[in-house]
Amino acid sequence: MTTPAQTSRAAQILARPVTLNGLTVPNRIVMAPMTRQFSPGGVPGEDVASYYSRRAGAGVGLIVTEGTYVGHESAGDSDRVPRFHGDEQLAGWAKVADAVHAAGGKIVPQLWHIGMAREAGQPPYADAPPVGPSGLRPDGTAGGGKEMTQEDLDDVIAAFVEAAVAAERIGFDGIELHGAHGYLIDQFLWAGTNRRTDAYGGDPVARTKFATEIVAAVREAVSASFPIIFRYSQWKTTDYNARLGETPAELESILTPLVAAGVDAFHASTRRYWLPEFDGSDLNLAGWTKKLTGRPTVTVGSVGLDGDYMRSFEGEASPLKSIDDLLDRLENEEFDLVAVGRALLQDPEWAAKVLQDRTGELKAYDAAALWSLS
Repeated sequence: MTTPAQTSRAAQILARPVTLNGLTVPNRIVMAPMTRQFSPGGVPGEDVASYYSRRAGAGVGLIVTEGTYVGHESAGDSDRVPRFHGDEQLAGWAKVADAVHAAGGKIVPQLWHIGMAREAGQPPYADAPPVGPSGLRPDGTAGGGKEMTQEDLDDVIAAFVEAAVAAERIGFDGIELHGAHGYLIDQFLWAGTNRRTDAYGGDPVARTKFATEIVAAVREAVSASFPIIFRYSQWKTTDYNARLGETPAELESILTPLVAAGVDAFHASTRRYWLPEFDGSDLNLAGWTKKLTGRPTVTVGSVGLDGDYMRSFEGEASPLKSIDDLLDRLENEEFDLVAVGRALLQDPEWAAKVLQDRTGELKAYDAAALWSLS
């Protein structure tokens, strides 16, 4: 008997597998990384494992975890954000990966260093100074931070490598490097926060050096088939109008070294996926990234909702929005996967409902969802 899941247009387009290096993702739906702060002491517990596995069991093909701090003392600013170092923390993450796999999903951790987004004195390591390419805050203003020395750079690169190796060892399916939104890697990529005059600063290509060294070091340390996803954005949490590349050519000059270093796929973060990235084309950032690099790409930005992501933190709700345009773009191979954030935060069964043509059961986003692990 033919079921709605087999015949609906959404299922026909979204239920196709896709390969990222050695990983086959069973469908095109990705859970976007969203910071939750439900891991006291940086340890993800059974509630975190259940939170992710519920979504995997309800049809999400690939889960990208919330950002998780690498093993560098300046990497974070909260004792409730999970860490990806330490025996207890990694044991907790291993249980998360096992739970997701048991539910039929795939999972990668998002490895994170916040750089100058950190304020002095914050946990989990209060004595650690904020660090960045030029000691500037994410908005480009003076921030009392430390400009990173070569030793600092080497230490952070090693921390990313150690986290990636640990991810493969404890059973994750790949890793995502957080190079977006004004955090450390992005602080090197963006001219507004990178004023260095050495090899790590200058033109757009030079500003990729730190990111490419992380990618290359990770690539060398993990199995050749272990996927490396790189998340990046034009916008910053402090500046929605910021740009890494003003033109496709400028963007290509940034992405090409990352591909050469070993990136297998790009997660191109936008606030609204339907907006074109450059004049003269309807392609969004993920579309341009795929066109310029030939690598698989993930699109993201208010999927299924009509409301701004950042305003949700101020308590603003978001009504539902049709995904017909998204399906058109995916069918036309503008990009390869679709990351869903707040809609999945609100409704663990979002993927199943879309795949099974049960869209009448979808739930509008309520900001109260931020404060629970439903």
